[in-house]
Formats: sequence, structure tokens, C-alpha cells
Amino acid sequence: MTSQGVVGERIKTIRRQRGLSQAQLAHPELSDSYVSLIESGKRTPTPAVLELLAQKLDCSLTYLVNGVTAEQMEELEVGLRFARLALENGDLTEARRRFAELIEDKSLSGLPSLRQEAQYGYALASEACGDLPEAISTLNVLRESDGDSQTPEQRIKIGIALCRCYREIGDFEAAVRVGEDMTSVATASPVWNDDLIELGSTLLSVYIVRGDLLRARQFAGELLAAAEALGTPRAIVAACWNAALTAEEVGSGEEAMTLIERALAVQSENGEPRNLARLRSAYAKVQLRVRPAEALAVRDLSTRALEELKASAAGTTSIATCELNIAKAEMILGHPDEAADHAQTALDLAEAGTSDTVLASAQLVVSQVRWLQRRDEESLADLAKAEASLQRLPATRRTAEAWQTAAETFGQLGEDEKSVAAYQRALDCVGL
Repeated sequence: MTSQGVVGERIKTIRRQRGLSQAQLAHPELSDSYVSLIESGKRTPTPAVLELLAQKLDCSLTYLVNGVTAEQMEELEVGLRFARLALENGDLTEARRRFAELIEDKSLSGLPSLRQEAQYGYALASEACGDLPEAISTLNVLRESDGDSQTPEQRIKIGIALCRCYREIGDFEAAVRVGEDMTSVATASPVWNDDLIELGSTLLSVYIVRGDLLRARQFAGELLAAAEALGTPRAIVAACWNAALTAEEVGSGEEAMTLIERALAVQSENGEPRNLARLRSAYAKVQLRVRPAEALAVRDLSTRALEELKASAAGTTSIATCELNIAKAEMILGHPDEAADHAQTALDLAEAGTSDTVLASAQLVVSQVRWLQRRDEESLADLAKAEASLQRLPATRRTAEAWQTAAETFGQLGEDEKSVAAYQRALDCVGL
């Protein structure tokens, strides 16, 4: 039923409760036929007519339009505000609970915009808690809902979150489908804006993860050009960051560092603290891969980012990844005990609810640290857990790298057959 049909049905219900006929409700300002058309959903009453009908029916305009009283509306808005604050402050379980309660509130049935805001918040909270299937399910409901109550910006934000969640769960085909369907509008004509650049950057990250590097390189150039033409900080940061990831994947490490440094500089001047912390952590991760000799700088930067992430609304995945950055840097610096503390913290977070990719990475790092500590039996046990996690991951270049790390660790532990098998899994992931 359309919104005007719902309002008409509500007018009819209240009129009957008041014991009025259509003619009595209409007289003298309106015709009874006009009231009949409104009640049947064939006419949309003007704001002035709605106000008049509310007076005649002795009910509030808010109730007539939305099906809730002014007091109920205020309670719903306060509930949404508290749920958003919980999400922003990193109290993810509380945020998810509050958003879920709002979705179940029948008062929201006649308030599509508020209901969709609650659903979107619930999806983001579910994603941050590591429940990607639930986040995807909720986002798909939003994407398939009545578009009349969604702005173009809201539809793009839903697309960004859905593309990102599909990427993290390993469904790259679905992630590409969502991203390409929405970015095709921008690439067909010069209508790029910040939201579409961010969506395009998320799509670019999917190309990178699934190993479509030729398409990634081409699309990265398109995004950079669009971001430069747009000239906004948000667009430049998103395009530079994902273009940097592309450059790193094709072996252009120094180009990647230049692009990341520009993104970080722009974000430092213009960005929101939570995203700045995430970018610092991501920068440190690439820096360690491209310039391992700078492990000390990576550790210090990651430590700063970790403090900022904990003080923000960052989810467990972001914090666990940052802890792993510090653990890897400490291993390079020759501090296995310090590395063990951070690796174990990352593993605890991963086991509590993140993606299988982060879980496998944490298990691998813990295994490597145990080997450095000469605790071979524990190292082998952790490596067996990592192997089981890796088997659940899709065949990508990142998964191939993880299998290679597992193979090297098996070799260090004297498990030659398992080392060879892990190397073969790495080759299988890249089609060799």
C-alpha cells in the first residue's frame, strides 16, 4: 500500500471510530466525493487539507500522517539518537540491540524513513560485530525496498556497505555486481560525487582482492582522474588509498607509498578522527610490507592508531588488524614476547567475531611468534587452526600469500609434507 493509501485508510478508520459519515467529515469545506477519493488512496491531500481533517477528527496531525502520536514520535527519535551514539562511540553490542528494538517497534511501520534508518544502523552494527550474513540480509532488504523513501545518497550508502560486506565474506561476484550496477551511472556521464567515488573505491578494492589487477589498474586511473576533477578531500582520500593498494599489488611499492602518504596528509587536515585512525593503521600495514626496515616507525604509528581506534567507533576487525601490525613489527624488531601479547589480543578479538581472513591472519601470526619463542608444539597447534581457517577462504591473491606464510612456518617446524601441501594450495589460489 502506498503512503497516500495508508493515510487514507487511517482517515477512514478514525472517521468510523468517531461515528462520522464521509459527508459529515467533509462539510462544509470539502466535498464528500473528495473525502472518498482520499480514503481510497486515489487523491493525495494537501498539507492544509490534512490539517483540516486532523482538526475535524480530533487527532494530531502527526498521528494522521504517521500513525503515531507526537509523544511516540519523540520517543522513536530519541531511541534512534541513542542507537547512533552507541554506534559512533564503539559500543557495538548496545547499538545493535537498540537498533533491533526499534525495528521491532510497530510504531515504525508507518514511518518508512525512520524504519530504514534503523535498519541501516542495525546493518552497520552487525557488520562491525562480525555478523556479515545478517548485515548483508538487512542491507538487501533496504536495497529492495520502496525507493521513494530513500534519497540517492542513501541508496549509494546502502550500496557501499553491501559491496563491502560481500567483499569481506568472500562473495566477490555479488560485490562486483552491486558496485558495477551503481557506478555505471557515474561512468556513463560526468556525475561523479563523493558518495560515488567512495562506492567506486570499494568496488576497486574488490577487483584487487579477487586478483583482477588489469581491471583494477584501469579503474584506479579513472577514479583518480574523477577525484582530481571533483577536488574534494573525501574523494581524493578514497581514490588515492585504493589506487595505492592497486599499485602495491602490481609490484609498484614506492608508487603505493606516495599515494598513501597523500591520502594520509589530506585526511589529517580534513578527516574525521575515526577514519584517520583507520587510515593510519592501513598505512602502517602497507609500510611494513613495502619498507620492512622501517618496522620501528610502523610500530609507533600503529600504536598511535590503536589508541585512536579504541577511542572511536572502530569495530573489532579494525582493532585486531592494528594489533597484528604491531605484532609483526615487534617480530621484525626481535621482540617475540611483546609480539606475543599483541598477537594474542588480535586472536582473542578475531575469535570473538571478525572475518575468517582476520582470524586466519591472527592464527598465523600467533604461530610464528610461538616458533620464535621456541614453543614448537604450541606453534604447530596454532598453525593447524590457521590451516583450517584458510581452507574456508576464497581463492584470492591474499589467501595465496597466507598459504605461503603457512608453508614457510611448516617448513621451519620441520613439517615438510605439510609445507609442500601448503605451497600447492598457494599456487592453486593463483591458478598455477
